[in-house]
Amino acid sequence: MSGERTALVLTERPDWHTPRLVKAIEARGLPCRCVSPRACGIAVGHTATGLLIPGFEDTVPAGVFVRAVGQGSFEQVTLRLGVLHALRKLGVPVHNDARAIERCVDKSMTSFLLARADLPTPPTLATQVPEPARHLLDAAPDQVLKPLFGAQGRGLMRLAGPEALPEADAVGGVYYLQPFVPPRQEERWQDRRVFVVGGCAVAAMNRHGQTWITNVHQGASCEAAPTDDEAAALAVRAARAVGATYAGVDLIQDRDGRWLVLEVNSMPAWQGLQRVSAVDIADALAADFVERVNAHAGLGAYSS
Repeated sequence: MSGERTALVLTERPDWHTPRLVKAIEARGLPCRCVSPRACGIAVGHTATGLLIPGFEDTVPAGVFVRAVGQGSFEQVTLRLGVLHALRKLGVPVHNDARAIERCVDKSMTSFLLARADLPTPPTLATQVPEPARHLLDAAPDQVLKPLFGAQGRGLMRLAGPEALPEADAVGGVYYLQPFVPPRQEERWQDRRVFVVGGCAVAAMNRHGQTWITNVHQGASCEAAPTDDEAAALAVRAARAVGATYAGVDLIQDRDGRWLVLEVNSMPAWQGLQRVSAVDIADALAADFVERVNAHAGLGAYSS
């Protein structure tokens, strides 16, 4: 197979992040092609690679950076993740690969893996039937109900008791519950986002919410936070636990000052974080990505 040594950036649509990421990658000598995940598929017997990726009909990318998998039906998302699995099977470094994305998109699996890695994380119940959820709310009121596949603080509900539990259809047929973590100071809603790249915490911020939902997209204000403290160290371990080469890790302190890992995002945004960080986050991502691509280059086009 022949062709220019080019990286593939999977991105759903033009956004603030992608142009900065592409510029940083190309500044390190690796050309990029941006493609929508919707345009990709499997093409066994039709292309040399067995994959359908615009611009890569005769060769595989030098590496793949996944900015987004995109919204879609269960079948569509499964196919897109299948393409990522296939690229890895073909020996292409994928950043993050499908395994890490699957673990992080499913918040219940993230919780399971965090606990297995002995990381402090809230007790979690994920169930498809309401009875265990009602029993939990009866025994331990004030639980947070989260969408299993949610992001940016959308769909979060704070439930005071079993009577507040919504119908299954309203939550995609899954109840994912964690206890509400009260703020250390009354009505001072705050949590921590740590951005991990290549096993290092490169940037961090405290998010101060107008309510208990502290996401930037929900109006939270941000301030720079340390990248060398206990929270940062926990974030690095959390990214490792899910197999993510880069991640946005969310943590919160309980009233005793103990840090808890809430979740790990395998395709994190960083626009809000960049505003309070001295580190060029796109460049940090590009440096790690290009280093991995270059290290992989000596393995040949295909490996198992």
